Amino acid sequence: MDASSAQSTAIRFGKISGLGARLKSSIKAAQEFLFARQHEDGWWCGELEADTTLESDYIFLHTVLGTRDERRFQQCAQEILRHQNADGGWPIYQGGPSNITASVKAYFALKMCGYLPGDPRMASARELILSLGGVPACNTFSKIYLCALGQYDYDAVPAIPPEIVLFPNWFWFNIYEISSWSRAILIPLSICYAKKPFKKIPDEWNIDELFPDGRHGTSLRLKWDKKLIGWRNFFLVLDRLCHAFERVHVRPLRSVALKAAEKWMLERFELSDGLGAIYPSILNSIIALRCLGYSLDDPQVIRALDEFERLGIEEGDTFRMQPCVSPVWDTAYALFALGESGVDPTDPHMVKAAEWMLKKQNRRKGDWSVKVPNAEPGGWYFEHNNEFYPDVDDTAQVLLALNHIETKDARFQGEAVERGIAWELAMQCRNGGWASFDKDNDRMVFQYVPFADHNAMLDPATVDITGRVLECLAAHGFTLKDQPVRRAIEFIRKEQEPDGSWFGRWGVNYIYGTMCVLRGLEAIAFDNHDAMVQQATEWLRMMQNPDGGWGETIGSYDDVNQKGVGISTASQTAWAVLGLMAGGDFRSDSLARGIAYLMDTQQADGGWSEVPYTGTGFPRVFYLKYHSYPWYFPLMALARYSRGQGEPA
Repeated sequence: MDASSAQSTAIRFGKISGLGARLKSSIKAAQEFLFARQHEDGWWCGELEADTTLESDYIFLHTVLGTRDERRFQQCAQEILRHQNADGGWPIYQGGPSNITASVKAYFALKMCGYLPGDPRMASARELILSLGGVPACNTFSKIYLCALGQYDYDAVPAIPPEIVLFPNWFWFNIYEISSWSRAILIPLSICYAKKPFKKIPDEWNIDELFPDGRHGTSLRLKWDKKLIGWRNFFLVLDRLCHAFERVHVRPLRSVALKAAEKWMLERFELSDGLGAIYPSILNSIIALRCLGYSLDDPQVIRALDEFERLGIEEGDTFRMQPCVSPVWDTAYALFALGESGVDPTDPHMVKAAEWMLKKQNRRKGDWSVKVPNAEPGGWYFEHNNEFYPDVDDTAQVLLALNHIETKDARFQGEAVERGIAWELAMQCRNGGWASFDKDNDRMVFQYVPFADHNAMLDPATVDITGRVLECLAAHGFTLKDQPVRRAIEFIRKEQEPDGSWFGRWGVNYIYGTMCVLRGLEAIAFDNHDAMVQQATEWLRMMQNPDGGWGETIGSYDDVNQKGVGISTASQTAWAVLGLMAGGDFRSDSLARGIAYLMDTQQADGGWSEVPYTGTGFPRVFYLKYHSYPWYFPLMALARYSRGQGEPA
């Protein structure tokens, strides 16, 4: 038996002298670490790290606008080069394989920053890009960006006609049948498609060398499906018709559609940190405003640019962009972790954070109300301000956090909680689960729309969110007898994988999904002897690494053989440990080794660190590294273990 196994076995049977003291010390240090990172206004917000497409798009935007800042461009270039893979390409997550879209964008951005094709780094990138299919293999959004700088043909990209805004809400296809983030990205992009902006750039910036058969010798359009009759070919036929009408200028509703798209966009600027408060929507909205004739000194453009630049982080000789910020999410989780670990509910720091969070409750109807017209607002959003787009996941976590706080105005807090619970219940989908921003946004056929190759066209119900909502409902008095709970459990049961795990839509991956479900089932007092629970906890134990921790690579979204496989991380180990305990496991050697891993890897300052990305934006397309996840998930796990061992919180 090695030292690690011996220690974990000793922990399991309580043979280590002072284990309780060590746990208490570890928890106390983690609490102090969290409090040290609290903003003076009460909230927490860790960095959201993404891939280099953001820096590439930053260079693209300012090139299109003619607002080039040489120093900032070179900082972006350094950040891009810092993430180049050994094979010459760029990944979409730390340690991942080179991705064609990210690589083309990075290569083009570096050219615009003055890097020459003969540079060894550019040469290796070019070779890799060509081996992956070159520019024609990029996604639609990137191709439209390239069109704006004369590097692709508008006639060859999938049409995004602004007329889609005019489709009535009862129509089979309308903008509210696609995900909220796609909606916010596509509406301004449809304006760009209609106006077809073009910015002349120097010839030496052109990327003709990235087209395998030459810029004009390659078929640039999307290829037909080999299966003649199918949804892909159906939508491609519609796409060809749209392009045909564009070429002969048969667009009778174009001016009406553009006005409607502009109105829709401007309305959603209000009470928000930019359109949708997310990077691509804000970027597209800036270009759309310019296409509509707004000048650079117009207040709307200035405001949008300010929100865009606010996402940037300058560090040394590099500059990187965040896809958005996460103060509500981080604050809710930080408060919950602190509350779970025994911090007094009247602690001034806790109360201040809760009062800040209460002010962020959504009090006006947004896009979600199209599907749920009779529900009153009551949710919370992810960012500082995003009034049109509260989400179920944030709302559930905020309500869980508020359960640990006693603010000075108990009545106001109670009313806010009631509104939040009512909104959560109204957002339950027909299949019993919960999605993120919309209800019943699951018309799977729309995945075949030609411009939907960003793989995020829909927002269906997921088990990770459903598990968190169950946990939230249980904390506020719901039981197994309540119909919404019974429907949710049936959804969860149907979604369980054959090996016992659950898919993680918003965290990497099956470890996250399994943890969320098990915590929800435990909270609602579901029988932990049920085969569904026992199979899930056994799967978690099987996935444990030799060092006692757990890890899962993002590759598990592409290859099921990588489920639960990866180097150990603090956040994923905490998820697994929390899942085991939620399943009733407080005595296994596996649990003890996981706890030992967390205590052994805690840093001197009380926190934890990790390199891999463990957050998911859009599976297979966009991933996130939440710098805050090692702040609070390990604390939650240690606190739960301490209570399970009978130690005072």
